[in-house]
Amino acid sequence: MKPKIQKSFCVAFLILSFSILPCSQLFSQKFEPTMESFKQYKYPEWFSDAKFGIWAHWGPQAVPRQGDWYAKKMYQNQRWDWSKNAFSDKPDEHYTYHVANYGHPSKFGYKDIIPLWRAERWNPEKLMALYKKVGAKYFVSMATHHDNFFLWNSKIHKWNSVNMGPKKDVVGLWQKAAKKEGLRFGVSEHLGASYTWFQSSRGADKTGPMAGVPYDGNNEEYADLYHKKTASDDNAWLTKDPANHQHWLSCITELIDMYQPDLLYSDSELPFGEVGRTMLSHYYNQDIAKNKGKLDAVYTAKHHPENANGRWVMDIERGVTDSINPYPWQTDTSIGDWYYRTGQKYRSGLEIIQMLVDIVSKNGNLLINVVQTPEGDLEPDVLAILDEIGKWTPANGEGIYGSRPWKIYGEGPSTLKNQPKGQFGGLSDVRPYESSDIRFTTKDKSLFAFCMQVPTDNIKILSLGKNSKVSTQKVASIKMLGSSEKIKWNQENEALVITKPSKLPNWQVIGFKIEFQK
Repeated sequence: MKPKIQKSFCVAFLILSFSILPCSQLFSQKFEPTMESFKQYKYPEWFSDAKFGIWAHWGPQAVPRQGDWYAKKMYQNQRWDWSKNAFSDKPDEHYTYHVANYGHPSKFGYKDIIPLWRAERWNPEKLMALYKKVGAKYFVSMATHHDNFFLWNSKIHKWNSVNMGPKKDVVGLWQKAAKKEGLRFGVSEHLGASYTWFQSSRGADKTGPMAGVPYDGNNEEYADLYHKKTASDDNAWLTKDPANHQHWLSCITELIDMYQPDLLYSDSELPFGEVGRTMLSHYYNQDIAKNKGKLDAVYTAKHHPENANGRWVMDIERGVTDSINPYPWQTDTSIGDWYYRTGQKYRSGLEIIQMLVDIVSKNGNLLINVVQTPEGDLEPDVLAILDEIGKWTPANGEGIYGSRPWKIYGEGPSTLKNQPKGQFGGLSDVRPYESSDIRFTTKDKSLFAFCMQVPTDNIKILSLGKNSKVSTQKVASIKMLGSSEKIKWNQENEALVITKPSKLPNWQVIGFKIEFQK
Protein backbone atom coordinates (compact mmCIF):
# COMPACT_ATOMS: atom_id res chain seq x y z
CA MET A 1 0.00 0.00 0.00
CA LYS A 2 1.19 3.50 -0.72
CA PRO A 3 2.38 5.40 2.40
CA LYS A 4 -0.22 8.14 1.99
CA ILE A 5 -2.95 5.51 2.04
CA GLN A 6 -1.48 3.85 5.13
CA LYS A 7 -1.59 7.15 7.04
CA SER A 8 -5.32 7.42 6.57
CA PHE A 9 -6.25 3.79 7.04
CA CYS A 10 -8.13 4.49 10.27
CA VAL A 11 -10.54 6.87 8.58
CA ALA A 12 -10.86 4.57 5.59
CA PHE A 13 -11.61 1.64 7.86
CA LEU A 14 -14.42 3.49 9.62
CA ILE A 15 -15.98 4.34 6.27
CA LEU A 16 -15.44 0.80 5.03
CA SER A 17 -16.96 -0.81 8.09
CA PHE A 18 -20.13 1.23 7.65
CA SER A 19 -20.35 0.62 3.90
CA ILE A 20 -20.02 -3.15 3.86
CA LEU A 21 -22.46 -4.05 6.61
CA PRO A 22 -24.84 -6.79 5.45
CA CYS A 23 -28.16 -5.42 4.38
CA SER A 24 -31.57 -7.02 3.99
CA GLN A 25 -33.52 -3.80 3.65
CA LEU A 26 -37.08 -4.06 2.40
CA PHE A 27 -37.98 -1.33 -0.05
CA SER A 28 -41.27 0.43 0.55
CA GLN A 29 -40.85 2.95 -2.26
CA LYS A 30 -40.08 2.52 -5.91
CA PHE A 31 -36.96 3.74 -7.65
CA GLU A 32 -37.39 6.75 -9.86
CA PRO A 33 -35.16 7.43 -12.89
CA THR A 34 -33.01 9.94 -11.02
CA MET A 35 -29.52 9.85 -9.57
CA GLU A 36 -30.95 10.95 -6.24
CA SER A 37 -33.39 8.04 -6.15
CA PHE A 38 -30.62 5.54 -6.84
CA LYS A 39 -28.91 6.57 -3.59
CA GLN A 40 -31.36 4.32 -1.74
CA TYR A 41 -29.75 1.29 -3.41
CA LYS A 42 -28.22 -1.25 -1.04
CA TYR A 43 -25.68 -3.77 -2.25
CA PRO A 44 -27.04 -7.31 -1.82
CA GLU A 45 -25.13 -9.69 0.38
CA TRP A 46 -24.95 -12.37 -2.29
CA PHE A 47 -22.77 -10.19 -4.50
CA SER A 48 -20.50 -9.02 -1.67
CA ASP A 49 -20.05 -12.66 -0.63
CA ALA A 50 -19.66 -14.23 -4.10
CA LYS A 51 -16.26 -12.76 -5.11
CA PHE A 52 -15.83 -14.94 -8.22
CA GLY A 53 -17.93 -15.17 -11.36
CA ILE A 54 -17.47 -16.76 -14.78
CA TRP A 55 -18.60 -15.12 -18.01
CA ALA A 56 -19.46 -16.59 -21.41
CA HIS A 57 -18.43 -13.80 -23.79
CA TRP A 58 -19.48 -15.95 -26.73
CA GLY A 59 -21.39 -15.65 -29.99
CA PRO A 60 -21.13 -15.65 -33.81
CA GLN A 61 -17.94 -13.56 -33.78
CA ALA A 62 -16.11 -16.68 -32.55
CA VAL A 63 -16.72 -18.44 -35.89
CA PRO A 64 -13.73 -17.06 -37.85
CA ARG A 65 -11.41 -17.85 -34.91
CA GLN A 66 -9.84 -14.40 -35.14
CA GLY A 67 -10.63 -12.89 -31.73
CA ASP A 68 -12.55 -9.80 -30.66
CA TRP A 69 -14.37 -7.20 -32.77
CA TYR A 70 -14.46 -9.32 -35.91
CA ALA A 71 -17.86 -7.98 -37.01
CA LYS A 72 -16.48 -4.44 -37.13
CA LYS A 73 -12.95 -5.04 -38.31
CA MET A 74 -13.90 -7.32 -41.20
CA TYR A 75 -15.16 -4.12 -42.83
CA GLN A 76 -12.03 -2.05 -42.22
CA ASN A 77 -10.12 -1.78 -45.47
CA GLN A 78 -7.99 0.70 -43.53
CA ARG A 79 -6.83 -0.36 -40.08
CA TRP A 80 -7.50 1.94 -37.14
CA ASP A 81 -4.24 3.01 -35.52
CA TRP A 82 -4.96 3.52 -31.81
CA SER A 83 -1.57 5.14 -31.22
CA LYS A 84 -2.35 7.89 -33.75
CA ASN A 85 -6.13 7.88 -33.28
CA ALA A 86 -6.53 7.72 -37.05
CA PHE A 87 -6.86 5.23 -39.92
CA SER A 88 -3.66 3.85 -41.44
CA ASP A 89 -3.14 2.92 -45.09
CA LYS A 90 -3.02 -0.79 -44.32
CA PRO A 91 -6.12 -3.01 -44.05
CA ASP A 92 -7.05 -4.51 -40.72
CA GLU A 93 -5.90 -8.11 -40.31
CA HIS A 94 -9.52 -9.17 -39.84
CA TYR A 95 -10.43 -7.61 -43.19
CA THR A 96 -7.53 -9.38 -44.89
CA TYR A 97 -8.53 -12.70 -43.31
CA HIS A 98 -12.17 -12.25 -44.28
CA VAL A 99 -11.45 -11.47 -47.93
CA ALA A 100 -9.06 -14.44 -48.18
CA ASN A 101 -11.39 -16.94 -46.48
CA TYR A 102 -14.94 -15.75 -47.16
CA GLY A 103 -14.79 -13.15 -49.93
CA HIS A 104 -15.28 -9.43 -50.15
CA PRO A 105 -17.65 -7.90 -47.53
CA SER A 106 -19.81 -6.41 -50.28
CA LYS A 107 -20.79 -9.98 -51.15
CA PHE A 108 -20.17 -12.02 -48.00
CA GLY A 109 -20.87 -9.92 -44.94
CA TYR A 110 -21.39 -10.49 -41.25
CA LYS A 111 -24.98 -11.57 -41.92
CA ASP A 112 -23.44 -14.58 -43.70
CA ILE A 113 -21.17 -15.43 -40.76
CA ILE A 114 -24.14 -15.79 -38.40
CA PRO A 115 -25.55 -19.02 -39.95
CA LEU A 116 -22.11 -20.62 -39.57
CA TRP A 117 -22.36 -20.38 -35.78
CA ARG A 118 -24.09 -23.64 -34.83
CA ALA A 119 -22.64 -24.33 -31.34
CA GLU A 120 -22.91 -28.04 -32.02
CA ARG A 121 -20.74 -29.10 -29.05
CA TRP A 122 -22.21 -26.70 -26.52
CA ASN A 123 -23.37 -28.41 -23.33
CA PRO A 124 -24.45 -25.72 -20.83
CA GLU A 125 -25.22 -28.22 -18.06
CA LYS A 126 -21.78 -29.81 -18.25
CA LEU A 127 -19.99 -26.47 -18.41
CA MET A 128 -21.97 -25.01 -15.51
CA ALA A 129 -21.18 -28.02 -13.33
CA LEU A 130 -17.51 -27.47 -14.16
CA TYR A 131 -17.69 -23.75 -13.35
CA LYS A 132 -19.27 -24.50 -9.99
CA LYS A 133 -16.51 -27.00 -9.25
CA VAL A 134 -13.91 -24.38 -10.20
CA GLY A 135 -15.39 -22.07 -7.56
CA ALA A 136 -17.62 -19.60 -9.40
CA LYS A 137 -20.56 -18.29 -7.38
CA TYR A 138 -22.23 -16.48 -10.26
CA PHE A 139 -22.38 -16.89 -14.02
CA VAL A 140 -22.93 -14.23 -16.68
CA SER A 141 -24.14 -14.92 -20.20
CA MET A 142 -23.56 -12.45 -22.97
CA ALA A 143 -26.98 -11.38 -24.21
CA THR A 144 -25.86 -9.24 -27.15
CA HIS A 145 -22.51 -7.90 -28.27
CA HIS A 146 -21.82 -4.87 -30.48
CA ASP A 147 -22.70 -7.09 -33.46
CA ASN A 148 -26.40 -6.57 -32.63
CA PHE A 149 -27.07 -10.31 -32.59
CA PHE A 150 -29.30 -11.35 -29.67
CA LEU A 151 -28.72 -14.59 -27.76
CA TRP A 152 -32.24 -14.65 -26.38
CA ASN A 153 -35.67 -15.42 -27.81
CA SER A 154 -36.47 -11.84 -28.73
CA LYS A 155 -39.84 -10.83 -30.09
CA ILE A 156 -38.38 -7.45 -31.12
CA HIS A 157 -35.36 -8.53 -33.14
CA LYS A 158 -35.32 -11.37 -35.68
CA TRP A 159 -31.50 -11.56 -35.64
CA ASN A 160 -31.35 -13.87 -32.63
CA SER A 161 -30.05 -17.31 -31.69
CA VAL A 162 -33.48 -18.93 -31.70
CA ASN A 163 -34.21 -17.91 -35.29
CA MET A 164 -30.68 -18.33 -36.63
CA GLY A 165 -27.39 -20.07 -35.96
CA PRO A 166 -27.76 -22.56 -33.08
CA LYS A 167 -31.58 -22.22 -33.13
CA LYS A 168 -31.45 -22.19 -29.32
CA ASP A 169 -32.29 -19.73 -26.55
CA VAL A 170 -28.70 -19.36 -25.38
CA VAL A 171 -29.50 -17.02 -22.47
CA GLY A 172 -32.40 -19.20 -21.35
CA LEU A 173 -30.40 -22.42 -21.43
CA TRP A 174 -27.47 -20.84 -19.58
CA GLN A 175 -29.90 -19.56 -16.96
CA LYS A 176 -31.54 -22.97 -16.52
CA ALA A 177 -28.11 -24.58 -16.03
CA ALA A 178 -27.02 -21.91 -13.54
CA LYS A 179 -30.15 -22.33 -11.45
CA LYS A 180 -29.64 -26.10 -11.42
CA GLU A 181 -26.17 -25.61 -9.94
CA GLY A 182 -27.29 -22.94 -7.47
CA LEU A 183 -25.35 -20.11 -9.11
CA ARG A 184 -26.60 -16.56 -9.42
CA PHE A 185 -27.25 -15.62 -13.03
CA GLY A 186 -26.43 -12.47 -14.95
CA VAL A 187 -26.49 -11.11 -18.49
CA SER A 188 -24.25 -8.63 -20.29
CA GLU A 189 -25.51 -6.12 -22.85
CA HIS A 190 -23.17 -4.40 -25.28
CA LEU A 191 -25.93 -2.96 -27.45
CA GLY A 192 -25.48 0.66 -26.41
CA ALA A 193 -22.25 0.95 -28.40
CA SER A 194 -23.52 -1.05 -31.36
CA TYR A 195 -25.25 1.80 -33.18
CA THR A 196 -21.99 3.60 -33.95
CA TRP A 197 -19.61 0.61 -33.68
CA PHE A 198 -21.29 -1.21 -36.56
CA GLN A 199 -21.23 1.74 -38.96
CA SER A 200 -18.11 0.20 -40.52
CA SER A 201 -20.48 -2.18 -42.34
CA ARG A 202 -21.87 0.82 -44.24
CA GLY A 203 -18.50 1.77 -45.70
CA ALA A 204 -16.57 0.75 -48.80
CA ASP A 205 -12.95 0.04 -49.66
CA LYS A 206 -10.84 3.16 -49.96
CA THR A 207 -8.17 1.39 -52.00
CA GLY A 208 -7.68 -1.70 -54.13
CA PRO A 209 -9.69 -3.36 -56.91
CA MET A 210 -13.00 -3.06 -54.97
CA ALA A 211 -12.56 0.61 -54.05
CA GLY A 212 -15.90 2.37 -53.79
CA VAL A 213 -17.98 -0.83 -53.87
CA PRO A 214 -20.46 -0.58 -50.94
CA TYR A 215 -20.31 -3.21 -48.21
CA ASP A 216 -23.44 -5.23 -47.54
CA GLY A 217 -24.36 -2.99 -44.59
CA ASN A 218 -25.47 -0.40 -47.14
CA ASN A 219 -28.27 -2.69 -48.26
CA GLU A 220 -31.31 -1.37 -46.38
CA GLU A 221 -32.77 -4.87 -46.41
CA TYR A 222 -30.35 -5.62 -43.57
CA ALA A 223 -30.67 -2.35 -41.67
CA ASP A 224 -32.25 -4.17 -38.73
CA LEU A 225 -28.90 -5.97 -38.23
CA TYR A 226 -26.41 -3.25 -39.22
CA HIS A 227 -28.50 -0.33 -37.90
CA LYS A 228 -29.58 2.75 -39.78
CA LYS A 229 -26.91 5.14 -40.98
CA THR A 230 -25.89 7.58 -38.27
CA ALA A 231 -25.25 11.28 -38.70
CA SER A 232 -21.69 12.27 -39.60
CA ASP A 233 -21.09 13.67 -36.11
CA ASP A 234 -22.67 10.70 -34.32
CA ASN A 235 -19.54 8.61 -33.87
CA ALA A 236 -18.81 8.40 -30.14
CA TRP A 237 -18.96 5.13 -28.18
CA LEU A 238 -22.62 5.81 -27.35
CA THR A 239 -24.93 7.17 -30.03
CA LYS A 240 -26.70 10.47 -29.48
CA ASP A 241 -29.68 9.58 -31.68
CA PRO A 242 -32.90 9.61 -29.56
CA ALA A 243 -34.50 6.94 -31.78
CA ASN A 244 -31.56 4.61 -31.08
CA HIS A 245 -31.90 5.35 -27.37
CA GLN A 246 -35.52 4.23 -27.41
CA HIS A 247 -34.68 1.13 -29.42
CA TRP A 248 -32.01 0.21 -26.86
CA LEU A 249 -34.49 0.73 -24.03
CA SER A 250 -37.12 -1.53 -25.57
CA CYS A 251 -34.60 -4.31 -26.21
CA ILE A 252 -32.96 -4.27 -22.78
CA THR A 253 -36.33 -3.99 -21.07
CA GLU A 254 -37.45 -7.10 -22.97
CA LEU A 255 -34.31 -8.92 -21.82
CA ILE A 256 -34.93 -7.93 -18.20
CA ASP A 257 -38.58 -8.90 -18.23
CA MET A 258 -38.01 -12.27 -19.90
CA TYR A 259 -35.16 -13.48 -17.66
CA GLN A 260 -35.20 -11.31 -14.52
CA PRO A 261 -31.42 -11.70 -14.08
CA ASP A 262 -29.65 -11.27 -10.76
CA LEU A 263 -27.00 -9.16 -12.50
CA LEU A 264 -27.03 -6.87 -15.53
CA TYR A 265 -23.78 -5.58 -17.09
CA SER A 266 -23.53 -2.68 -19.53
CA ASP A 267 -20.37 -2.32 -21.61
CA SER A 268 -20.31 1.42 -21.00
CA GLU A 269 -21.38 3.93 -18.46
CA LEU A 270 -25.12 3.85 -17.73
CA PRO A 271 -26.23 4.76 -21.27
CA PHE A 272 -28.30 7.60 -22.62
CA GLY A 273 -29.11 9.81 -19.67
CA GLU A 274 -32.75 9.63 -18.60
CA VAL A 275 -33.39 6.70 -20.95
CA GLY A 276 -30.74 4.66 -19.15
CA ARG A 277 -32.02 5.74 -15.77
CA THR A 278 -35.50 4.59 -16.85
CA MET A 279 -34.10 1.16 -17.66
CA LEU A 280 -32.25 0.94 -14.36
CA SER A 281 -35.18 2.02 -12.21
CA HIS A 282 -37.31 -0.61 -13.96
CA TYR A 283 -34.63 -3.24 -13.39
CA TYR A 284 -34.46 -2.50 -9.68
CA ASN A 285 -38.24 -2.23 -9.29
CA GLN A 286 -39.05 -5.50 -11.04
CA ASP A 287 -36.48 -7.25 -8.85
CA ILE A 288 -38.07 -5.84 -5.70
CA ALA A 289 -41.44 -7.14 -6.90
CA LYS A 290 -39.92 -10.54 -7.72
CA ASN A 291 -38.33 -10.81 -4.27
CA LYS A 292 -41.35 -9.48 -2.33
CA GLY A 293 -39.78 -6.24 -1.25
CA LYS A 294 -36.12 -7.22 -1.14
CA LEU A 295 -33.68 -5.90 -3.74
CA ASP A 296 -31.19 -8.53 -4.91
CA ALA A 297 -30.38 -7.08 -8.33
CA VAL A 298 -26.87 -5.92 -9.25
CA TYR A 299 -26.17 -3.50 -12.10
CA THR A 300 -22.58 -3.01 -13.22
CA ALA A 301 -21.39 -0.15 -15.44
CA LYS A 302 -18.14 1.63 -16.20
CA HIS A 303 -18.41 4.79 -14.16
CA HIS A 304 -16.10 6.84 -12.01
CA PRO A 305 -16.59 5.89 -8.35
CA GLU A 306 -18.28 9.19 -7.48
CA ASN A 307 -21.14 8.28 -9.82
CA ALA A 308 -21.32 4.53 -9.25
CA ASN A 309 -20.72 4.23 -5.52
CA GLY A 310 -23.93 3.78 -3.61
CA ARG A 311 -26.06 3.52 -6.78
CA TRP A 312 -24.71 0.46 -8.63
CA VAL A 313 -21.50 -1.56 -8.95
CA MET A 314 -18.50 0.07 -10.56
CA ASP A 315 -17.05 -2.25 -13.21
CA ILE A 316 -13.42 -1.97 -14.34
CA GLU A 317 -12.54 -3.71 -17.59
CA ARG A 318 -9.14 -5.42 -17.51
CA GLY A 319 -8.15 -3.24 -14.58
CA VAL A 320 -8.15 -2.89 -10.80
CA THR A 321 -8.18 -0.32 -8.05
CA ASP A 322 -4.97 0.49 -6.18
CA SER A 323 -6.68 0.62 -2.79
CA ILE A 324 -9.73 -0.56 -0.88
CA ASN A 325 -12.97 0.79 -2.28
CA PRO A 326 -15.56 1.21 0.49
CA TYR A 327 -18.21 -0.08 -1.94
CA PRO A 328 -18.27 -3.44 -3.73
CA TRP A 329 -16.86 -3.27 -7.26
CA GLN A 330 -15.98 -5.68 -10.07
CA THR A 331 -13.13 -6.39 -12.45
CA ASP A 332 -14.11 -7.96 -15.74
CA THR A 333 -11.41 -9.60 -17.82
CA SER A 334 -10.73 -12.74 -19.84
CA ILE A 335 -8.55 -15.82 -19.71
CA GLY A 336 -7.37 -14.77 -23.17
CA ASP A 337 -8.92 -12.77 -25.99
CA TRP A 338 -12.59 -11.91 -25.61
CA TYR A 339 -13.51 -14.31 -28.43
CA TYR A 340 -11.83 -17.47 -29.57
CA ARG A 341 -8.64 -16.87 -31.55
CA THR A 342 -6.48 -19.59 -33.04
CA GLY A 343 -3.17 -19.91 -31.25
CA GLN A 344 -3.92 -17.36 -28.55
CA LYS A 345 -1.96 -17.37 -25.30
CA TYR A 346 -4.04 -17.79 -22.16
CA ARG A 347 -3.41 -16.56 -18.65
CA SER A 348 -2.17 -19.23 -16.27
CA GLY A 349 -4.22 -20.51 -13.37
CA LEU A 350 -1.71 -18.86 -11.03
CA GLU A 351 -2.22 -15.45 -12.63
CA ILE A 352 -5.99 -15.75 -12.28
CA ILE A 353 -5.72 -16.82 -8.63
CA GLN A 354 -3.39 -13.87 -7.94
CA MET A 355 -5.86 -11.52 -9.62
CA LEU A 356 -8.71 -12.92 -7.56
CA VAL A 357 -6.91 -12.54 -4.23
CA ASP A 358 -5.69 -9.01 -5.00
CA ILE A 359 -9.15 -7.89 -6.14
CA VAL A 360 -10.95 -9.46 -3.16
CA SER A 361 -8.50 -7.81 -0.74
CA LYS A 362 -9.72 -4.44 -2.11
CA ASN A 363 -13.45 -5.25 -1.77
CA GLY A 364 -13.88 -6.34 -5.39
CA ASN A 365 -15.20 -9.29 -7.36
CA LEU A 366 -13.54 -10.99 -10.32
CA LEU A 367 -15.70 -11.78 -13.36
CA ILE A 368 -13.60 -13.71 -15.87
CA ASN A 369 -14.47 -14.80 -19.38
CA VAL A 370 -13.71 -18.45 -20.13
CA VAL A 371 -13.04 -18.58 -23.86
CA GLN A 372 -15.24 -21.08 -25.72
CA THR A 373 -14.63 -22.45 -29.19
CA PRO A 374 -17.22 -21.55 -31.87
CA GLU A 375 -18.60 -25.05 -31.36
CA GLY A 376 -19.19 -24.29 -27.69
CA ASP A 377 -16.70 -26.49 -25.85
CA LEU A 378 -13.39 -25.68 -24.16
CA GLU A 379 -9.87 -26.38 -25.40
CA PRO A 380 -7.65 -28.73 -23.35
CA ASP A 381 -5.37 -25.88 -22.21
CA VAL A 382 -8.40 -23.92 -20.95
CA LEU A 383 -9.58 -27.02 -19.07
CA ALA A 384 -6.12 -27.32 -17.51
CA ILE A 385 -6.29 -23.69 -16.32
CA LEU A 386 -9.70 -24.27 -14.76
CA ASP A 387 -8.44 -27.45 -13.12
CA GLU A 388 -5.60 -25.49 -11.49
CA ILE A 389 -8.05 -22.91 -10.12
CA GLY A 390 -10.44 -25.66 -9.04
CA LYS A 391 -7.78 -27.29 -6.89
CA TRP A 392 -7.01 -24.00 -5.11
CA THR A 393 -10.48 -22.68 -4.32
CA PRO A 394 -11.81 -25.53 -2.10
CA ALA A 395 -8.84 -25.24 0.25
CA ASN A 396 -8.49 -21.46 0.22
CA GLY A 397 -12.07 -20.35 -0.33
CA GLU A 398 -12.59 -19.90 3.40
CA GLY A 399 -10.55 -16.69 3.13
CA ILE A 400 -12.24 -15.56 -0.11
CA TYR A 401 -15.98 -16.21 -0.12
CA GLY A 402 -17.96 -14.09 2.30
CA SER A 403 -14.83 -12.20 3.31
CA ARG A 404 -14.40 -8.46 3.65
CA PRO A 405 -11.35 -6.18 3.41
CA TRP A 406 -9.12 -5.75 6.43
CA LYS A 407 -7.63 -2.45 7.62
CA ILE A 408 -5.20 -2.47 4.68
CA TYR A 409 -5.39 -4.63 1.58
CA GLY A 410 -1.80 -5.85 1.71
CA GLU A 411 1.89 -5.28 2.15
CA GLY A 412 5.08 -5.98 0.25
CA PRO A 413 6.88 -4.62 -2.83
CA SER A 414 3.79 -4.59 -5.06
CA THR A 415 1.97 -2.22 -2.67
CA LEU A 416 4.77 0.34 -2.71
CA LYS A 417 5.04 0.71 -6.47
CA ASN A 418 3.02 3.10 -8.62
CA GLN A 419 0.28 0.67 -9.57
CA PRO A 420 -1.66 1.05 -12.82
CA LYS A 421 -5.35 1.37 -12.06
CA GLY A 422 -8.73 2.04 -13.63
CA GLN A 423 -10.20 0.90 -16.95
CA PHE A 424 -7.69 -1.21 -18.90
CA GLY A 425 -5.05 -0.54 -16.25
CA GLY A 426 -3.08 -3.13 -14.34
CA LEU A 427 -4.22 -6.34 -16.00
CA SER A 428 -3.06 -5.86 -19.58
CA ASP A 429 0.27 -7.43 -18.68
CA VAL A 430 1.18 -9.98 -16.05
CA ARG A 431 1.71 -8.26 -12.71
CA PRO A 432 4.75 -9.81 -11.01
CA TYR A 433 4.56 -10.70 -7.34
CA GLU A 434 7.27 -11.64 -4.87
CA SER A 435 7.06 -14.06 -1.98
CA SER A 436 6.98 -11.10 0.44
CA ASP A 437 3.80 -9.73 -1.18
CA ILE A 438 0.87 -10.35 1.15
CA ARG A 439 -2.87 -9.76 0.67
CA PHE A 440 -5.36 -9.67 3.55
CA THR A 441 -9.03 -10.52 3.97
CA THR A 442 -11.13 -10.97 7.08
CA LYS A 443 -14.17 -13.00 8.05
CA ASP A 444 -15.79 -13.94 11.36
CA LYS A 445 -13.05 -12.09 13.31
CA SER A 446 -10.37 -14.20 11.63
CA LEU A 447 -7.67 -12.66 9.46
CA PHE A 448 -6.50 -14.37 6.29
CA ALA A 449 -3.05 -13.61 4.89
CA PHE A 450 -2.19 -14.83 1.40
CA CYS A 451 1.40 -15.06 0.18
CA MET A 452 1.12 -14.11 -3.48
CA GLN A 453 4.07 -16.29 -4.46
CA VAL A 454 5.52 -19.46 -2.95
CA PRO A 455 7.53 -18.57 0.19
CA THR A 456 11.24 -19.18 -0.18
CA ASP A 457 12.01 -18.43 3.47
CA ASN A 458 10.18 -17.63 6.69
CA ILE A 459 7.15 -15.40 6.12
CA LYS A 460 7.32 -11.97 7.74
CA ILE A 461 4.10 -9.99 8.09
CA LEU A 462 5.08 -6.48 9.16
CA SER A 463 1.50 -5.34 9.77
CA LEU A 464 1.17 -7.84 12.62
CA GLY A 465 4.36 -7.02 14.54
CA LYS A 466 3.93 -6.01 18.17
CA ASN A 467 4.93 -2.44 17.33
CA SER A 468 2.88 -2.22 14.15
CA LYS A 469 0.80 0.91 13.57
CA VAL A 470 -1.70 -1.18 11.63
CA SER A 471 -2.67 -3.72 14.29
CA THR A 472 -1.53 -4.44 17.85
CA GLN A 473 -3.73 -7.52 18.36
CA LYS A 474 -2.03 -10.52 19.88
CA VAL A 475 -2.02 -13.61 17.69
CA ALA A 476 -3.50 -16.75 19.25
CA SER A 477 -3.11 -19.33 16.49
CA ILE A 478 -2.19 -19.76 12.83
CA LYS A 479 -3.33 -22.42 10.37
CA MET A 480 -2.16 -22.94 6.81
CA LEU A 481 -5.15 -23.38 4.49
CA GLY A 482 -5.29 -26.75 2.78
CA SER A 483 -2.88 -28.35 5.25
CA SER A 484 -2.98 -30.07 8.63
CA GLU A 485 0.66 -29.28 9.39
CA LYS A 486 1.24 -27.54 12.70
CA ILE A 487 2.50 -24.03 11.99
CA LYS A 488 5.33 -22.50 14.00
CA TRP A 489 5.27 -18.74 14.47
CA ASN A 490 6.47 -15.91 16.67
CA GLN A 491 5.00 -12.42 17.02
CA GLU A 492 8.06 -10.22 17.24
CA ASN A 493 8.25 -6.46 17.66
CA GLU A 494 8.78 -5.75 13.95
CA ALA A 495 6.79 -8.56 12.37
CA LEU A 496 4.78 -11.72 12.78
CA VAL A 497 7.23 -14.40 11.66
CA ILE A 498 5.78 -17.65 10.34
CA THR A 499 8.36 -20.42 10.02
CA LYS A 500 8.31 -21.75 6.47
CA PRO A 501 6.25 -24.96 6.59
CA SER A 502 8.17 -28.15 5.87
CA LYS A 503 5.63 -29.15 3.23
CA LEU A 504 3.74 -26.58 1.19
CA PRO A 505 0.50 -27.32 -0.71
CA ASN A 506 0.59 -28.01 -4.44
CA TRP A 507 -0.18 -24.42 -5.40
CA GLN A 508 1.72 -21.17 -5.35
CA VAL A 509 -0.58 -18.71 -3.55
CA ILE A 510 -0.42 -19.86 0.07
CA GLY A 511 -3.09 -18.84 2.58
CA PHE A 512 -2.91 -18.59 6.37
CA LYS A 513 -5.79 -18.24 8.81
CA ILE A 514 -4.82 -16.11 11.79
CA GLU A 515 -6.84 -16.05 15.01
CA PHE A 516 -6.37 -13.35 17.63
CA GLN A 517 -6.60 -13.49 21.39
CA LYS A 518 -9.95 -12.35 22.71
